[in-house]
Amino acid sequence: MASADRPTSILFVCLGNICRSPLVEAVARQHCAAAGLDVALASCGTGHWHVGKGADARMVKAAAAAGYDLSSHRARQVHAGDFDRFDQVLAMDEDNLDALLTMRRGRGAPVELFLSWAGVDAPHAFPDPYHGDADGFRRSVALAERAVEGLVARLRGGWNG
Repeated sequence: MASADRPTSILFVCLGNICRSPLVEAVARQHCAAAGLDVALASCGTGHWHVGKGADARMVKAAAAAGYDLSSHRARQVHAGDFDRFDQVLAMDEDNLDALLTMRRGRGAPVELFLSWAGVDAPHAFPDPYHGDADGFRRSVALAERAVEGLVARLRGGWNG
């Protein structure tokens, strides 16, 4: 957990770690840095299909258009040790939340829905743009920016887990 010698750490989790969670990580990294917050951020997926691959090309393009660089991202799968390494684990939707809660088994970092934790009213879950069109990826960027504003406000308020 965070201490005087270690920054607060947050893990963002979606299904394949190629769309939503790497986007949110990049947006949060940029906005937290701009706010002067010392936060360790990472992302991963509950599924194994894309491990080692880069972010989805459509998300890379939508993120780049808004000023976020996903080019160095490489997908990884969540593992049990993540619940001990991070102060907070934030799932993009209910399916991933359920998978994380099952894996966590009551130990380590709390697991919550990202949008609820960040104080965003709607939607309850972060929609997965993977099977949609380019507009879905652009909407994802806008939603990530809005939600990260809430995350930054919460962290500025002295959140400490």
